[in-house]
Amino acid sequence: MIEMRFGPRALAHVRFGISPLNELLRSVAVLDDAAGQALHLPWAIEARRRTAGLDLGALRALQPGERYSPDFVDPPPSSPLAEIDEEIAAVAATAPEQSRAEILRAYPGDSLPSSLAPFVDDPAALADLLRAYWNRALAAHWPRVRALLEGDVLYRARQMADGGAERLFADVDPTVRFTDGVLRIDKRAQQTLDLEERGLLFVPSAFVWPAVRVVTDPQWQPTIIYPARGVGTLWEPERTPAPDALGALLGRVRAEVLAALDRPRSTTDLARALDVSPGGVSQHLRVLREAGLVHGHRVGRVVLYLRSAAGESLLAAPRAGA
Repeated sequence: MIEMRFGPRALAHVRFGISPLNELLRSVAVLDDAAGQALHLPWAIEARRRTAGLDLGALRALQPGERYSPDFVDPPPSSPLAEIDEEIAAVAATAPEQSRAEILRAYPGDSLPSSLAPFVDDPAALADLLRAYWNRALAAHWPRVRALLEGDVLYRARQMADGGAERLFADVDPTVRFTDGVLRIDKRAQQTLDLEERGLLFVPSAFVWPAVRVVTDPQWQPTIIYPARGVGTLWEPERTPAPDALGALLGRVRAEVLAALDRPRSTTDLARALDVSPGGVSQHLRVLREAGLVHGHRVGRVVLYLRSAAGESLLAAPRAGA
């Protein structure tokens, strides 16, 4: 059991972050996991084909199951929405003594896998492998994955604003519970952390399912990586058909924008999903927002849009009258 004790100031330092590098590493593990492949089947089939020529042994060895995993290759994000190039550059800039210490901690004695030997004292050598895997397996899908993660951050931030820590932690994961100022995470490790002013970082993930991952080493901010809400719908068709009657009332594209906002989405995400220019989507969102049919919420550098209660009612009306 891992226990994180919240002092008076700790809750003020709870923040959220999105890490493409975290998704990269977690997705490699999914390729070897039958349950994960079932959840991400459309992606997994394509990713296996596109990465067939890459030796992923080192990336697999850097995630040794229930044992300690080297943190230098997957550091907690330092900003609300990290960029993959920035994160890979940070890995490459790791001091060799740190990479050696963390890898040998994961594989003490003579248990070091041969696939990791080239990287023990040369973390920069990992950069090309990370970038090659990203470009083949995830780059084309990142806007879709990022939209899911941004939506989760928006939901969590609203939960915390509405009900404090109790509401925030209520549905993160069945293995996570918060009582009397202590966050308890059901893990084999036995550890107690006093968060004090260090706070806690929440990182939603599409690929970490079904178990949360916890970072507790003193050199990093305490972090919980947890399954994002709605991950089961991640690979469903993105274009949601709007009722004909609603299209006649609002116009086809504007009705499709409203129908697509069943989850928080950015202008860029909507433009890609609906095959409409970002400028066109912005105009439709402005009209829908002025009519009270959608709300916009800023998450980091991105504004996410979601149907309002009035928008939900309008979308349901044509179906009710069918």
